[in-house]
Amino acid sequence: MLRDKPPWPPKQDGHPVSLCLFSTDYYYEYTECDSVGSRWRVAIPHILGTCSALPTPTRGTDCSFSCAVGEFLEMSAQQCTPCAAGSYSLGSGVRFDQWDTIPAGFTSLATYMDPGPSGEESQACNSSSWTPQGVYLESSRDECTVSLVYAVHLEQQGSVSFSYQYPDNNIFFEFYVQNEQCQEMAQTDDQKWIKLTTNGEWDTHTVNLKSGTNILYWRTTGILVGGKMVKPVLLRNIQIEGVAYTSECFPCRPGWFSSAPGSSSCQPCPRNTSSHKGAASCTPCPDTQYSHEGWSQCKERPPCSEKDYFQIHTACDSEGKTQVMYRWVEPRICEENVTGAVALPPTGEREACPPCNPGYYNTDDSTCFPCPPGTHSDGTSVCEECPAGTEPVLGYEYKWWNVLPSNMKTSCFNVGNSKCDDMNGWEVAGDHIRSGAGGSDNDYLILNLHVPGFKLPTSLAGMTGTEFGRITFVFETMCSADCELYFMMDVNRKSTTVVESWEGSKERQSYTHIMTRNASVSYTWAFQRTNQAQDVRRYISDVVILYSVSVTNVQDGVASACRACALLSQSSQRSGSCIPCPAGFYIDRDTNRCQECPPNTYLSGHHTYGEDACLPCGPGSKSNKEHSRCYSDCSYSHTEHNRTLTFDLSSLSPVASLTIGPSFTSKGTKYLHVFNVSLCGHQGKMAAVCTDNVTDLANKDMGSDSTQFVNSVDSFICQSTIIPADGRGFRMALASQSISLCLHNDYRTVTMYTLDLKSDLFSIISFETCFLHLFPSLSQERQWTATGSCERGRSAVMTIRCNPEKMDRGQLTVPSACPAGTCDGCTFHFLWESGSACPRCTQDDYHQIEGACKGGVQVTLSVWNEPKLCTKGMSLPAKSSAPCEAIALWLKVGVGGGAFLAVLLVSLTFYFWKKNKRLEYKYSRLVMSANKECELPVADSCALAEGEEPEDDVVYSHKPSLLGKLRAIANKREGDSSESVQLKSSQSERWVWG
Repeated sequence: MLRDKPPWPPKQDGHPVSLCLFSTDYYYEYTECDSVGSRWRVAIPHILGTCSALPTPTRGTDCSFSCAVGEFLEMSAQQCTPCAAGSYSLGSGVRFDQWDTIPAGFTSLATYMDPGPSGEESQACNSSSWTPQGVYLESSRDECTVSLVYAVHLEQQGSVSFSYQYPDNNIFFEFYVQNEQCQEMAQTDDQKWIKLTTNGEWDTHTVNLKSGTNILYWRTTGILVGGKMVKPVLLRNIQIEGVAYTSECFPCRPGWFSSAPGSSSCQPCPRNTSSHKGAASCTPCPDTQYSHEGWSQCKERPPCSEKDYFQIHTACDSEGKTQVMYRWVEPRICEENVTGAVALPPTGEREACPPCNPGYYNTDDSTCFPCPPGTHSDGTSVCEECPAGTEPVLGYEYKWWNVLPSNMKTSCFNVGNSKCDDMNGWEVAGDHIRSGAGGSDNDYLILNLHVPGFKLPTSLAGMTGTEFGRITFVFETMCSADCELYFMMDVNRKSTTVVESWEGSKERQSYTHIMTRNASVSYTWAFQRTNQAQDVRRYISDVVILYSVSVTNVQDGVASACRACALLSQSSQRSGSCIPCPAGFYIDRDTNRCQECPPNTYLSGHHTYGEDACLPCGPGSKSNKEHSRCYSDCSYSHTEHNRTLTFDLSSLSPVASLTIGPSFTSKGTKYLHVFNVSLCGHQGKMAAVCTDNVTDLANKDMGSDSTQFVNSVDSFICQSTIIPADGRGFRMALASQSISLCLHNDYRTVTMYTLDLKSDLFSIISFETCFLHLFPSLSQERQWTATGSCERGRSAVMTIRCNPEKMDRGQLTVPSACPAGTCDGCTFHFLWESGSACPRCTQDDYHQIEGACKGGVQVTLSVWNEPKLCTKGMSLPAKSSAPCEAIALWLKVGVGGGAFLAVLLVSLTFYFWKKNKRLEYKYSRLVMSANKECELPVADSCALAEGEEPEDDVVYSHKPSLLGKLRAIANKREGDSSESVQLKSSQSERWVWG
């Protein structure tokens, strides 16, 4: 019963009420649908409480009712009515394609999902938002999380679709749907994660919606960790189906029109016309004004200047002549016949055409044609067959640009308009090809080269390497603004990916990219003078010049020369025919026969003629059986100062990871650098893998043909930038910007010294140690690793330090002076300290200690030198013992000799002492006997009278020494001895004998 009683408008008390006599005083709306799908149409005054006597509520159409496209539901009659000219309708849907402002119902929310130290949210993102740009909506370019939100109520199941550009994987872009309880709807990864697009290309994403309230979220988060401005996400043409009905048509936006009633869309006004909002036709501009497609008003034509024309080279005529001509940039918007305008320069003089490109020949009408199969030409002569024992070198080599080659095409487009769609993006100029004028400075100027596939020459067909071909080009950019050149490739027409890019002015240089599989590929060069949207041409003089392009081993290519090939033996019936050499064999120059490369050498990928094609492996590495690569088994020997050091790094061979950080961007985004290191690889294959999971999600449905080019990086050392999942609202950690740092490992130097590392990158004090430095090889075979920011390529230096205190796998670090692992962004330094990095132990690393002789046994011990700087290898010899005596023989001899000498000395001393006593006794007797002879007559008395001074003294001729006494004793015979005493007198001298 309740559903049969219509809801009446509430009474309005306290307000003056008048009769609603005119339909303009009120409008109709439907009530909410009840449980059985019914609703009522009620009249509601425009100003509540101002009138009464409203029309009686009537039963409305079913809730599932909807009108066809181009119609709207006229509420008075409740019938579908065609839209008038100048408007459109989607029937049961709505479309948003005008972005001068953010339409009603849409909300842009900026959040920063990493809270501050106290839990507060950062205020750095208050100015971040989605920005309307007229025909599209542009996302924020910073690392803030910005969501575009729109809520819609569907009466039936429907869908949402939108066009977008998502060229930069440094922005995290997702689309998801919530219900009215803010619960996220179940979506597959393909629905939530948006696929990447090529620069300038629009793609469409569609997601089915359930009936009821749907809250739509377009959310972006920048990954601004390298200081490089990211490219924003662009949105346009958002269309929602399932709203059941629309009660009015949408007027065409300014610059667009719909000429017929019942239109489902509007069309842009042609060039040199304009229109107002809701126009059914476009108004032509006056002669002195102009407009581009879709403009809402005309502008005055400016005077012509040098920026309004460009030069071209005409095609060769029948006489082999060409000339420079000047043309106005189309569509021409300038006025030539006004004050200050410049005129178009005159045509240049005719000059000789450049020669044909290698592999082509010149016809009588000066047209270049490709040489027939099996022949070759350098471009200046006729095509000739290859001599016996040789084969043509197939490929493309373009260095003369009189006309654009047939397998190349050029175009121009702009993400916001179509005014350059009919222009040439690049122009040939004789010895180079250069970017064209374009319609706006932010146009993409495109040059495309299609390669149908690759085919290895017969002499290389047996090789097991991974190189199928390579493209090399020489270019130069001259810019005054933020120009950028992109080099891209599309494998098997599945997805175009950016291989490398260069910003700003770059000197003339060469770049090489190697194809590692046989596939059809399109190479694209895209040049943009600036990424800022503008209609004027301020940087027309900013150009990119491409001097030459060469591609090797092209299927169905042309030949510029012939190369020697391997021949069958003379005994074979097919003698003289080219054959492929087995893997690891080169072609001998003298015999043109296949010869195996010497041990520990490998074949370069594009050269097999002569023994010099077998390149030596680096120190500490050896070649595999096929001589396709060199690898290390993690062992290395080095001889220095007559000592050989042998290293066994097998315990460091498994892939190691190093996480550096966290670091923070200017907005506060936390990020980490993760390095994966494969010190020795696996049989020469690079085992360190860094995966970009943003790209992985975006390209999930591409299949294996393309994902190997964009999803991961295989290397000996690679790096990824990680944004942790915590606090960011992501369901997983975000990995991006994966790069390779080392594509070839090579053991270079081993040094032994005591290190004071104050001046070293690694500020650590170390004891006497040994270092093993591993450098990447930057040979000519590896030139393709160069990047736009590192002209000589990225490289890595791994320092392996012997540190017995670091057991097992040890510790991997980066220099403290360069916490990101690099100080210049190109050369990365790593230090790996481990006991496993010490050399293998030898007999020079220990010494022996002999113990004391105990019990007739002597023990000998072996002890490591301190500090111990070796591992594994030779073990310490076992403890040994040998018989010994308590007192050594030499000690016995010494003691005996000493005792003998002591006894002899004592005996001699005693003997001479006795002799001395006897001499003293005899001497005393002699003196006594001399005194007896003094008893003479008085005259000769020896006595002295009283007061008389003695006149005579007894004086010995000399005082006998001990040696003299000994000699006298030896010469004296018993009873016959004498000694003289000299007597001194004042008158005479007398001798007394006794």
